[in-house]
Amino acid sequence: MEPILLHDDRLFPADKPTRDIAKALYDSVKALPIISPHGHTDPRWFAYDENFTNATELFITPDHYVFRMLYSQGVSLESLGITRVDGKPTEQDPRKAWQIFADHYYLFAATPSRLWLDTVFHDVFGMQEMLCSENAMAYYDHITTELATANFKPRALMDRFNIELIATTEGALDPLTHHQQLQGSGWEKRVITTFRPDDVVDASRDDFAENIEKLGALTGENTTSWSGYLNALRKRREVFRAHGATATDHGHPTALTADLSANECETLFEKVLTRQASNADKELFRAQMLTEMAGMSVEDGMVMQIHPGSHRSHNVPLHKQFGGDKGHDIPVAVNFVDALKPLLNKYGNEPGLSIILFTLDETTYSRELAPLAGHYPCLKLGPAWWFHDSPEGMLRFRHQTTETAGFFNTAGFNDDTRAFLSIPARHDVARRIDCRFLAQLVAEHRLSENEAFSVARQLTYTLAKKAYKLEA
Repeated sequence: MEPILLHDDRLFPADKPTRDIAKALYDSVKALPIISPHGHTDPRWFAYDENFTNATELFITPDHYVFRMLYSQGVSLESLGITRVDGKPTEQDPRKAWQIFADHYYLFAATPSRLWLDTVFHDVFGMQEMLCSENAMAYYDHITTELATANFKPRALMDRFNIELIATTEGALDPLTHHQQLQGSGWEKRVITTFRPDDVVDASRDDFAENIEKLGALTGENTTSWSGYLNALRKRREVFRAHGATATDHGHPTALTADLSANECETLFEKVLTRQASNADKELFRAQMLTEMAGMSVEDGMVMQIHPGSHRSHNVPLHKQFGGDKGHDIPVAVNFVDALKPLLNKYGNEPGLSIILFTLDETTYSRELAPLAGHYPCLKLGPAWWFHDSPEGMLRFRHQTTETAGFFNTAGFNDDTRAFLSIPARHDVARRIDCRFLAQLVAEHRLSENEAFSVARQLTYTLAKKAYKLEA
């Protein structure tokens, strides 16, 4: 069996002089607290602080990075125990699912998932040999036994991982039950929510009209009217802010925005609400709602996160069987310059507005995103995201954006993950890559060592707190 390969100098430059600079920079930031301001961990974990049940529940079931790779090689989601939305049976034995995962672990060679998983297995659970078919059950039993101890409860892991703050993401209709449970415990300041209104602003959803009705019932507003609908959204934002939210999150297919008149908005809202809207109408409604959300952010100070460029649920039959977020969202090209212009013309110069832009379309980094963020005070660039939150993706991001937008028009790093135990590993990769990039600048005499140490701390810790308005 192969040993786990986690060299101390991993991801640093191959040449010794630059590597030594990178190591020194990394040593100065590796122990800084983790700020995780955008993610999808389950708030229930922190509210009730119950032990995780087993290795499969922790590493496979919630992580579409893992099971999308297995699915691509013919492994069924049923065999991994992924729940079907239609209620049909799936594998109930977590040991069998884990064995399948171990049998196919070789598939993850050279992927960021392998790096994160190996780091967790080695650093958190003390495993020395790489996961494989032969040691699968030894792995499973050891991890599952450890998970039953007090040291592996979610709050204990938060402390062990030095996570200063973590943000979860909830839809506009979410009752925030688990965040309510945290109130008064002190943990409500470390585990906060994020307002994700896609469920009530995306008119292409089959449940859109039903959700608007629920929104009205939840807020006491008449959501059959445009003004009542907007008032209802404001009320939900207030509730989310009361549960710690400093940011909103918008996963629209495109970055399109619009600036319609009040009469045009009322007419369009009636169309989408009564199911008389075309696909173009639905896209226009989403575009208008991004602008409306920006206006509300000017009012209440919440940071907007916009991350277009994903064709959601591309595999339609799989979506019907298992629902969304099952590894079948695919990147598409995005236009930002033209698409954001209506919103930026209306609110882009407002001093109270903060927008963080993400993309899966790397071709926009140097052509569109860096120039936009290098000009508009309200814009910051989110880190390399999802398919590109890899060593190479992070390096490409820095190379293509720094010369135009600099470091201080970026938002540091966030992990955007459901896989709780991978958070330290993901942040460690980002810290190593940023230090590698800075070391190259120092080696080429483009940045002094003193400034590089200062920037490294900013990229690791300070910029995220500023971008998400988390500073006291």
